Amino acid sequence: MPSPANRPSSPASPAEKADKELLFKGVTCALIGLVVLIGPYVARSPSVQDIMAQSALAGWFALVLGGGFLVRYAMRRAAATKARDRS
Repeated sequence: MPSPANRPSSPASPAEKADKELLFKGVTCALIGLVVLIGPYVARSPSVQDIMAQSALAGWFALVLGGGFLVRYAMRRAAATKARDRS
């Protein structure tokens, strides 16, 4: 018989799953944006530096998009906490 510590947790609600997906998307986009923006400074090959420097606009877009996802995630979590406190 499994102990309570080994018992699987209850399945996540659709809202919790959506929150986790939003967090994942935000972190992933932000990291991609940072890598694209920092890449030209750490690349050793001048041709790679040039290619990565030309993609700076895409890096900024990914960083802003990831930040937007993270802000939306924080707003949803704050609303859920506030709703839980009211109950």
